[in-house]
Amino acid sequence: MPRVTTKGQVTIPKPIREELGIEPGDEVAFEETDAGYTIRKQEPTTAEGGDPFEKYRGSAGSDHTMPERMRRLRGTYPRDVDREAEDADSEADV
Repeated sequence: MPRVTTKGQVTIPKPIREELGIEPGDEVAFEETDAGYTIRKQEPTTAEGGDPFEKYRGSAGSDHTMPERMRRLRGTYPRDVDREAEDADSEADV
């Protein structure tokens, strides 16, 4: 059975953390019920209570696929794989 430390901290048992999906750094909420209190994982929020990721939703809108965008960001573009294979075969014949 977990005990409260002098700092008011308690360790949430691993099976409960796993069931609730609680990981280090996550916030939890205690909610009062008729039977006492319940604990649940708190979704990330900003200081104003909003979703911290909302401002980024849709900002990567593009007709390109993610691999295409990553290649462009990295400065690498798709290679002609068939041509490279032919070049390697012709070099092997020499």
